[in-house]
Amino acid sequence: MRIVGSSVSGEFMDAGPSIAVLMTSFNRCDKTLKAIASLSAQATNMPRRLQIFLVDDGSSDGTSSAVATQFPEVQIICGTGSLYWNGGMRLAFDHALKIGFDAYLWLNDDTELFPNALDTLLRTDQLLNAEGTVAIVTGSTCDPVTGERTYGGFRRINRVFFYQLIYLEPLIDRPLCCDTMNGNFTLIPKRVADSVGNLEPGYQHHFGDADYGYRAKNAGFSIYVAPGYLGSCSSNSIAGTWRDRSISVKRRWKDLMSVKGYRFSEWLLFCTRNYRYLGLIHFMVPYVKASLPRKSNLIHQATE
Repeated sequence: MRIVGSSVSGEFMDAGPSIAVLMTSFNRCDKTLKAIASLSAQATNMPRRLQIFLVDDGSSDGTSSAVATQFPEVQIICGTGSLYWNGGMRLAFDHALKIGFDAYLWLNDDTELFPNALDTLLRTDQLLNAEGTVAIVTGSTCDPVTGERTYGGFRRINRVFFYQLIYLEPLIDRPLCCDTMNGNFTLIPKRVADSVGNLEPGYQHHFGDADYGYRAKNAGFSIYVAPGYLGSCSSNSIAGTWRDRSISVKRRWKDLMSVKGYRFSEWLLFCTRNYRYLGLIHFMVPYVKASLPRKSNLIHQATE
């Protein structure tokens, strides 16, 4: 793996409180540029200094050259081509942790931030610090067309046989405590990163962000959802995936066992670590759902 782009100079590190922005990308050049631009536009006059670490995981669409041209300050890390989200973010996190920053900001390359999103996230962090709370702060995103919530914080509720996560709508005027989070726009303070460390190497694509939240909670830290919606990001469609009951069981199982599905080893790690004695029950849920009889498109669309 090689690094291109600017290095992190001593001058930068001496300039005041610092944030490492962690991103990973694969063949989404336009979206990646928009995500970086939406962040850079609101970071110009901030009291904190930002250094962006972008993992380009073998893109063939010119992502690295386009980012280097438009944002020469970004440090680009070339991946292996098989890192996916968790692997790419873990690599970016590793580079930043070796340098050391006051905070680490996860930003998905398909998330376009609203004006003042970064300010809201940092003000929330400052508010919690003033109260003596060290916490991960996550920002909520909404669909750019419908305005509905897509990613953000979750609260865990105890069902009869297993724990279930429910989406949390952000409050307008104050932070909202949650149990774990998505990694689309999430601030990890130095104290949390020093204690919890990097993302779990046992995951390749899914689970790393929610798992990190649980690990932070178990280490005694809190997690809060910042007020309001801070960016737009479309949710992943279930069409053609293991959740799509309009396709055959065989095709659902093929997707379920793929890198972007629920592979046995990764899902078992997540469940046994985070759901304890109920982990094996929770582990079975996606495999049972993927084995349910096929539905017609009409029934599927009416019930999902």
